[in-house]
Amino acid sequence: MPRIRVTRSRLIAVLAVAGLVVLFVWAFMPGPVPADLAPVVRGALVVTVDEEGETRVRDRFVVSAPLPGRMLRIGLEPGDPVTAGETEVARLLAADPALLDVRTRSELEARVRAARSAVGGARAERDRLAADLDFATRDLARQQQLAAEGLASKEQLEAAQRQVRTLEEALRSAEFAVTTAEFQLETAQAALVQSGRSSGSAVRITSPVDGVLLRRLEQSETVVQPGQALVEIGDLRRMEIVSDLLSTDAVKVREGQRVIIDQWGGGQPLAGRARRVEPSGFMKVSALGVEEQRVNVIIDFEDPIEAAQHLGDGFRVEVRIVIWEAGNVLKVPVSSLFRHDEGWAVYRVEGETARRRAVQVGRQNALDAQVTEGLAEGDRVVVYPSDDVADGVAIQER
Repeated sequence: MPRIRVTRSRLIAVLAVAGLVVLFVWAFMPGPVPADLAPVVRGALVVTVDEEGETRVRDRFVVSAPLPGRMLRIGLEPGDPVTAGETEVARLLAADPALLDVRTRSELEARVRAARSAVGGARAERDRLAADLDFATRDLARQQQLAAEGLASKEQLEAAQRQVRTLEEALRSAEFAVTTAEFQLETAQAALVQSGRSSGSAVRITSPVDGVLLRRLEQSETVVQPGQALVEIGDLRRMEIVSDLLSTDAVKVREGQRVIIDQWGGGQPLAGRARRVEPSGFMKVSALGVEEQRVNVIIDFEDPIEAAQHLGDGFRVEVRIVIWEAGNVLKVPVSSLFRHDEGWAVYRVEGETARRRAVQVGRQNALDAQVTEGLAEGDRVVVYPSDDVADGVAIQER
């Protein structure tokens, strides 16, 4: 009997020790790694170049003093509407006339003749653009008819539409150029007849165009000289956006590309279109003190200007220029990608195990990347993989 009790005691002790060993091993066995997972899906992918921009009035007119004298205080306030040829923007009291010698009078007469020639040239350019617009309008009608019959491509129709819009804007600018040339002719004529004015006679200076007063360069009563700038006038219905891009981004932008105008203060983004990439760059020092080569890109509003009626000259906006987009793209979150063997890879979840998978990546933006090889729709991948995630590790979705 004693011998049986000893054996039984030893057996219990061995079992207790074995249980402790099992518990110890189980406690220190690595468990599944918690991780965030995301599916591989098909959908739209838009690749953009993002940068800040600034609004500006497209046609800005500086009204200057046509002759020397004392300018009375300007009563208009910035933002006041003005009408071409009617609204008085400034009033001058002419100074004592100076005697004009033969040489000075000849110079003034030559300026008048040059101003008349500029008016003729501006009118001829306006007429030429009007004829081009008429031809482009008729060509657009033909392209629309051919497109309806399936004989013209979408690109040809869009090119004809863009040509009409471009010529319409050019014709409006030409109209302003004619008005400006006529105003310069009046200025030259006023300088020529200055000697015939009596001292202290008042000269009304009216607005050359319709629009609003943007800035008063002079406000209080003061003595001015010929050519001295007094006020700036522009039409807030004709605004554009200028955005300075890094030169490495500007080479990706093409005229006519779609632009998303955001963070302008309104509830919805506005639509725009890249009109011109300037051919010359410039150096700019960033906020971090880094010298950067920048290039200006000019953007037109496509939405009616009433949609951005609270925007003015020199307002800040953010622009996203669409350089590539597609509607049915296999994509994964950029946060799931990591570098491996000089390429890209992801951790694809098979069952409850992470498997490293090499992938081929195409276009990508800040959030998603196009996958051209290595994954299929419906696969799940680990996003923001930590150092604990490796090939063959058990994964538990967080």
